[in-house]
Amino acid sequence: MSVTLETLRARAFETRDALEKEYARRREALGGRIERGRLVFDQEIRDRQRAARQRFRDYAASIRPKNVITAPVIYSLIVLFVLMDLWITLYMWICFPVYGIPKVRRAEHIVIDRHRLPYLNWVQKFNCLYCGYGNGVVSYAREVAARTEAYWCPIKHSRRWEGAHDHYGGFMDYGDECDFVDRWADSRRKITEGRDAMRPLVIDKDHE
Repeated sequence: MSVTLETLRARAFETRDALEKEYARRREALGGRIERGRLVFDQEIRDRQRAARQRFRDYAASIRPKNVITAPVIYSLIVLFVLMDLWITLYMWICFPVYGIPKVRRAEHIVIDRHRLPYLNWVQKFNCLYCGYGNGVVSYAREVAARTEAYWCPIKHSRRWEGAHDHYGGFMDYGDECDFVDRWADSRRKITEGRDAMRPLVIDKDHE
């Protein structure tokens, strides 16, 4: 991989890290603090949040008929999400040990916490639970699939791909056959040794 590409990847991850720090700073500015791995607010702040809760009748009055009509279609996806969750987990537990790939931590992708916010009514809390689980399962499945791809086919596509995952930047370029067997083996080695294939190499500034 060229130094230029590595440099760009390094900058991209620096930006992502900076974003995460800014998110944390803003949470702290709202009065939140971490206790036993959970973000909590003081009682005074929780009372203020609870006072901002929209009354259910006002919330129900604001719902458009087309939202009610399409709701069963949205919620029906829970069947697919649960099946995906179970099947992806089963696949990972059976196949990853065979390949030597470290298992994905499900809890890092499926985060259920927004229902604790006092300013949400019960319908909003339910919707947040549903969205958190659904998007979490998709993220979980994506990482399992990404690690599988990094093991079996670490080659970029020939054109821009909007579905690129974090491992994708380290894949071989499409059409670059130079030492591809060794580089393929290196991709497998990274993923099986638990090295973060997403992180770029440290670049020597004198050689940029």
